[in-house]
Amino acid sequence: MISLEQLNSYPDRYKKLLLRKNFNLDLDLISSFSKDRKELITKSDNYKQHRNYVSKKIGDEKRKPFQEEIVEMRNIGEKIKILDNSLNEIQENINNYLLTIPNIPSDDVPYGNDDSQNIEVKRFGEAQIYKHSKPHWEIGSDLGIIDLPAAAGMSGSRFYVLKGYGAKLQRSISSWMLDTHVDRHGYIEIDPPYLVKRETMIGSGNLPKFEDNLYHDHETDLWLIPTAEVALNSLHRNEIISPFMLPLKYVARTPSFRKEHTAAGRDVRGIKRVHQFEKVEMFRFVEKDKDKIALEEMLEEATYLCKELGLTYRIIKLCTGDLGFQSAETYDIEVWAPGSKEWLEVSSISTCKEFQSRRNNTRYRPDKGSGTEFPFTLNGSGLALPRIIISILENGLEEDGSISIPSVLVKYTGWDKIPKK
Repeated sequence: MISLEQLNSYPDRYKKLLLRKNFNLDLDLISSFSKDRKELITKSDNYKQHRNYVSKKIGDEKRKPFQEEIVEMRNIGEKIKILDNSLNEIQENINNYLLTIPNIPSDDVPYGNDDSQNIEVKRFGEAQIYKHSKPHWEIGSDLGIIDLPAAAGMSGSRFYVLKGYGAKLQRSISSWMLDTHVDRHGYIEIDPPYLVKRETMIGSGNLPKFEDNLYHDHETDLWLIPTAEVALNSLHRNEIISPFMLPLKYVARTPSFRKEHTAAGRDVRGIKRVHQFEKVEMFRFVEKDKDKIALEEMLEEATYLCKELGLTYRIIKLCTGDLGFQSAETYDIEVWAPGSKEWLEVSSISTCKEFQSRRNNTRYRPDKGSGTEFPFTLNGSGLALPRIIISILENGLEEDGSISIPSVLVKYTGWDKIPKK
């Protein structure tokens, strides 16, 4: 969240930067909010000061209040109550508007209107297509490991069932990724709830912006998480993190639930755009202005997994117009799928700076006895399934129809091939 004070201090700067994210900041509304709020506070404070003055005078004179003083104080009390109610109402309006304002882009984010102006900064391997290449929905059906019709019968379109080797492969991949992040990269594993409160969704930036894309139980007002980021971001809500505790590095494996309205009209064959999928998520709280190094570290951690899996991948730096609502800077990692003949995003590594910690009121104390600061937060998939499954199946497809499994997974699967059916 960007505070009202920040917007009032640098209105033109925020206006310019937010336009780069295709958001038109209403400076007139901000000015009106600030003016009305200031007037109400001033009037209320004046009444309170006068009430305190009369009370002190009566005390100093060691007497009971006169009748006219009683009437005056009663009237003043009513006026203060009305003013405070008006102040609460305008503060709610201010907060509601502030919650709709996206994070501003970092200074070194390339300017652009949409994803066509993103920049490829690195590529590992060559994007090849083989004579025997097939899309994963054909491979999965041929081998009996992906059952789309069964899922459609259970839940409707854009769900999938993994069977046998397919289910074991997914479990093995996510277990290997978790072990790597914990044992090699030093993350603390978290197993969070999948249903969270409205305030938790607001804190992460998913509400109110993405309400239409989230699954919600109206009776309890609980929301299914679209990513573990939502839960991890809330671990220290309304807390002050003690000195010298940062950075805090968390990782979680959870399902993600999304309505995927934005996928309308796009290619949704197979399992690449679905309503429920598993994902391993990395999350960090770091000290203010120490997010650049952390961002590079998380990018290295995610691409390390791609390298170990033997996948061809590329790194894309997102332009201002394609940045997410919460993000100040983002790198996408895409892996090559030769059967689908496309690049598939398997991770977005982002810094949100203090945007989320302000919304969550998460603070830290840099030193003993010092004032508090808002920590910077970073998040990124490490990595997202099922697109990793897609790439493994399509890249591992042999001419005889079997699938070769990356060697790092063999100790988890117990086999190095999915045999031809």
